[in-house]
Amino acid sequence: MTAPQLPLSELEEAYRRMLTIRLFEDRARREFGKGDMPGFVHSYAGAEAIAAGVCAHLGDADMITSTHRGHGHCLAKGVDIVPMVAELYGRANGLCKGRGGSMHIADFSKGMLGANAIVAGGVGIAVGAALAARTLGDGRVAATFFGDGATSQGVLHESMNLASIWRLPVVFVCENNGWAESTPAAYAVSVPQVSVRAAGYSMPGTTVDASDYEAVHEAARAAVDRARRGEGPSFIEATYSRIGGHYAGDPEGYRSRDDRRAARDADVIARTAAVLAGRGSDSAAITAEVERDVVARLDEAFAAARASAWPDAEGADRYVYSN
Repeated sequence: MTAPQLPLSELEEAYRRMLTIRLFEDRARREFGKGDMPGFVHSYAGAEAIAAGVCAHLGDADMITSTHRGHGHCLAKGVDIVPMVAELYGRANGLCKGRGGSMHIADFSKGMLGANAIVAGGVGIAVGAALAARTLGDGRVAATFFGDGATSQGVLHESMNLASIWRLPVVFVCENNGWAESTPAAYAVSVPQVSVRAAGYSMPGTTVDASDYEAVHEAARAAVDRARRGEGPSFIEATYSRIGGHYAGDPEGYRSRDDRRAARDADVIARTAAVLAGRGSDSAAITAEVERDVVARLDEAFAAARASAWPDAEGADRYVYSN
């Protein structure tokens, strides 16, 4: 099925969001390479349409959970760049007071319930959030993002089963980039399209090409609308080619040169720019405008983060749950 064309203004705005994510990730990767950012950085480059297309249908009150590759989800959900960058550097004024870092970044004020370094670790959290929304009857929806590797984890299948039984307002979003770190999905996953597994839990499942923003947007619209109507969960598999390695600095020795070239050729940023140009939009002018704005904000954010204070050692046990 061909996705309906979005109004030009909406597609232009989506392009701005996706380009913002790409510029953030490119900058984070470069700054990480300087050696003064703790932890690891996993780039969302290539997947921008997934976060942007799903979060276009969500408000601040709606909730998402993320993966170790969570910067794109944060930005698509409206999280502010300045405290995000401070968190990457582990500083006291970061979103999580310097205690989360890149792989556990969160902003509850925007409904971003957290990135999670555990494979499928965010899935149960999102289903719990959807249960809270249904119990309160407040109309909120939860979306959980996870990779193809998570589709073989028991917690995902238990969560899908529970969400279906209780008709919870949750959208399961599999970001399938074809690799579980360095293991090909074709080797580790028993089906060519993981969306077929949704049928086993009596929920709609669909596979979309995530280099096509409008296809992702339409699949997400249907799933979020279904959840808001009280009809229960849906499963979206969004396939894309990962641009770059599993983490910043990954030499990618497991991946052929042709595969990496194909990923660059399928880049959603370039594809969306071409679609805009074909509809009469000045995508080059939009690109220049976004680059000017975002680069200036990033310059400010990275300078401020490096100048910010570290958390005090005496407060190391602060914000740690204990009963």
